[in-house]
Amino acid sequence: MTPRMKQIPLAIGALGAGPEQSFDNFTPGANAAALAHLRNFAPGAAPVYLWGAEGCGKTHLLRSLVRERQAQGQRSLWFAPSDPTPWELHEAASLIVFDACDRFDEARQHAAFTLFVEATVRGLAIAAAGRVPPVDLPLREDLRTRLGWGHVFALQPLGEPEVRAVLRREADRRGVFLSDEVMDYLLTRFARDLTHLMALLDGLDSFSLANKRAITVPLLKQMLAEQHA
Repeated sequence: MTPRMKQIPLAIGALGAGPEQSFDNFTPGANAAALAHLRNFAPGAAPVYLWGAEGCGKTHLLRSLVRERQAQGQRSLWFAPSDPTPWELHEAASLIVFDACDRFDEARQHAAFTLFVEATVRGLAIAAAGRVPPVDLPLREDLRTRLGWGHVFALQPLGEPEVRAVLRREADRRGVFLSDEVMDYLLTRFARDLTHLMALLDGLDSFSLANKRAITVPLLKQMLAEQHA
């Protein structure tokens, strides 16, 4: 049977109109140590595990790591809870990524453990992420302990000034004006995780173009009302 390799463009997924996620456009805030570690993450190094709440940058950093490997002509395998088993290790891979591993079911835990052992034997790099620290992962013991024996980084959410700066930068990249009033509304009415806020900005940009109106709080309210309806 020919081994199946996850295709990186499909595995990473589309991010709407946003730029490709990279180390260069990651806003570290309090997470500078994790960023520095992954920038220098070499094959054969101890595994790295990132944990934190939704939207704090875990997947952004993992995608950035994969893109760095791609730029160097190396192949990576990406596994997430939605990927069907069996999971197999392609002989040309140099990096294994387990995203959202706190949501692995029994079959995926077994697949991840098998891959982890084989990758370790081959000296491949392993990076993983979840919403909780390794000790609290609802996983089988042998996998949980392996995810926690390397470098573990707790990612912290960005502060409000940093979130504003990221939203402003993305709005400028799109060529749209995001007023302080709209920014205040977004940050006081919605969760401040960047995943959610970027999705809102993406939808708002499209809604603004479709209605040929500038982005304002009334337009934002109209979009949300139509989505709810």
